[in-house]
Amino acid sequence: MRIKNQNKLQRFGELQQARVIALFSLVGLSITFLMMCFALLNNDTPLALCLLSASAIYGLAFYWVKNKGKVKLSSYIIIYSLYILMLYLVYTGGVASTGPLWIFIVPPVSLYVHGLKKGLLNIAIFVSLTCLIMFFPHSVYAQDIYPFEFKLRLLYSFLTISFLSALYEFSRNELYNNALELNQKLHKLAHFDELTGLHNRRDAQLKLNQNIAVFNPEQRFSILLCDIDYFKLVNDKYGHGAGDLVLVKISEVFQRTKNQTDYVSRWGGEEFLFILPQTDQIEAFEVAERLRSAVFEQSVSLDDEDIKVTISIGVKEYHMGLSVDQLINDADKALYEAKKLGRNRSISAA
Repeated sequence: MRIKNQNKLQRFGELQQARVIALFSLVGLSITFLMMCFALLNNDTPLALCLLSASAIYGLAFYWVKNKGKVKLSSYIIIYSLYILMLYLVYTGGVASTGPLWIFIVPPVSLYVHGLKKGLLNIAIFVSLTCLIMFFPHSVYAQDIYPFEFKLRLLYSFLTISFLSALYEFSRNELYNNALELNQKLHKLAHFDELTGLHNRRDAQLKLNQNIAVFNPEQRFSILLCDIDYFKLVNDKYGHGAGDLVLVKISEVFQRTKNQTDYVSRWGGEEFLFILPQTDQIEAFEVAERLRSAVFEQSVSLDDEDIKVTISIGVKEYHMGLSVDQLINDADKALYEAKKLGRNRSISAA
């Protein structure tokens, strides 16, 4: 169940990322197409062709993420085409040397697509290439020369935006991880017993309802209702801490002894409930005896004293038409009969 919840959160995260990538693709397509139209009006054919290519790439990415579900591929196409477009605008100056002003969209997009570590690495590479173009124009034959003060302020501003974007991405990751951890803790509290680590009563009731809902005669199942004998005397003589230790040790025996497909929960206090799939009453009784013998052979060490603990078990096979309460009551009656007959035994319900 915990894995299922994690998968749900992961799928939600992937769906959210797909929506953001699709939205960015659509926005990128619209903006680059509009800028292409302005470039054509200004008779800047090279810039118009570059923007048209970028618009087509964003359109293709939007198609892939919406119709093909290729989120990762689309995101990589978007981010690397964005790098190329931004470097081109820095190189050429764009319209009236304002092209470099667009580079501020690189940090948040890069960090969102790549994550914190890889995003920062790519930003560092982008900054290095940008500095190469602006500060060493003769080495790459830059088409536009910027004032030195403009280049410094552009670089400082870009680094500031990168730092703030990285801080936001770090905080976002921390919040997501904290939410995931909290979800796991709440799930554990809702479905597992804190002391023994076994499933709790609420989870067992859900499991019983599920088994009854899909029941058919060919997929029978049985339950075992177990109770630790003279558990109150253990608490009275050795204290509640010793009683808790007994519960933990008995739970460990159950976990080791049960079949892999069997389900065990702490039903309440010193009672435990087993759900045995594909098991009739005769087979369930054999499982009960195996569990009882395993507990009898287990000693619990309390300070300098080893004590023996026994259990009594009521066995009941589910039949069509029984409710959860009727099934539990029948098993409880068999358990009461085992107690009445001297404890440390298993009794099958009628």
